[in-house]
Amino acid sequence: MQNVDREKRVLYGRRRGKALRPGQKALVAAELPGLTVQLTDDELDLKNIFGSELREYWLEIGFGSGEHLAWQAEHHADIGIIGCEPFLNGVATLLSKLKTAGSENVRIHSEAAELLMEKLPPASLNRAFLLFPDPWPKSGHNKRRFVSFANIKALARVLKDNAEL
Repeated sequence: MQNVDREKRVLYGRRRGKALRPGQKALVAAELPGLTVQLTDDELDLKNIFGSELREYWLEIGFGSGEHLAWQAEHHADIGIIGCEPFLNGVATLLSKLKTAGSENVRIHSEAAELLMEKLPPASLNRAFLLFPDPWPKSGHNKRRFVSFANIKALARVLKDNAEL
């Protein structure tokens, strides 16, 4: 995938909903920095991001409130999962679910997924989830859709042979 210019990448969904409750604010402040995937290196080292080698690495794009991601993390503790979601309220909800379940195998990228995929090593993921990706019904909304040639090509680059999308 060609380099995605951080300044030109536009996210069309909301970044925030209602104001976070005090407990959610505290959870975001305490937990999110330690779970955030930093994109400072040219290529991400998944073992380093998760602090240990896990059996597989998965990606979930657009996790919403994190119900699916939290369930996967709880039931697959030996798998490292990176969730991409720019909606802060959804991130806060996921953090609560992870804390309740005691899941430690999740990392979060709260910007455009394209930026993360650009930094992932080739053939590094065993599975990727893309749930409800394109709610934009009009053809004029093509620019808003995640499912595009460029993004599918980027996913193909980071998924291993016989990986599941």
